[in-house]
Amino acid sequence: MEKGKDRNMEHCNRIKVRSEEEKKLILTRLNRMIGQMNGIRKMIEEDRYCDDVLIQLSAIDKSIKSLANMVLDNHMHTCLVQNIQEGNLEVIDEIVELFKRFQ
Repeated sequence: MEKGKDRNMEHCNRIKVRSEEEKKLILTRLNRMIGQMNGIRKMIEEDRYCDDVLIQLSAIDKSIKSLANMVLDNHMHTCLVQNIQEGNLEVIDEIVELFKRFQ
């Protein structure tokens, strides 16, 4: 296998054990976003004005970015630190790639 494919296979086998509190927080935020998306669907069905739809899309965009930042912050303080302590410095390349995705 190619090096990139090996790394992708490793990603498939990894897990992140989250506390029940963390899961609840993430799922609450996701459910709120799903509700917002359903609201936008209804706005489109009801032929609501573009500005109203765009305002709601902007709110969802901010919600997604906020959740992504929360997960990233947790990742850096737990998974990344643990991997570096275990001598797995490949995670540095991984975090660089994650930052590139957020640009």
